[in-house]
Amino acid sequence: MFDEYLDDDPGTDTSPLFDVERITALLEQAARERRSLSYSEILGDLGFRFSRPKMRTLCNTLTTVDARAAGKGEPELAVLVVRESDRLPGQGWWTGRRDYQGQWTGSEARAFIDAIQRKTFTYWTKR
Repeated sequence: MFDEYLDDDPGTDTSPLFDVERITALLEQAARERRSLSYSEILGDLGFRFSRPKMRTLCNTLTTVDARAAGKGEPELAVLVVRESDRLPGQGWWTGRRDYQGQWTGSEARAFIDAIQRKTFTYWTKR
């Protein structure tokens, strides 16, 4: 069955967008390298060009990635997936948070993200 929200081509294998282990491994490697990945970069690593439907599917998988990390006492990884324009996570990442009430852009958001990313980088560079 063709899922119009995943791709323009119904023959495309979209299973990498749901591959929690593979996406986790990509993010753990980025954390070891102390770097973030844009949505386009991670989609490219999974074999796709950027599209909003694919990005939304990826974001759903990132929720699972972070839930698994939390269950193991590890820092979040989805914070490493950011917009190219300002290197901050997208709206969906912010809306589920209970530990931040400010704007999702600007210096306050940047400081919040930098602190979380530092924790993630520190954890994964020591493993």
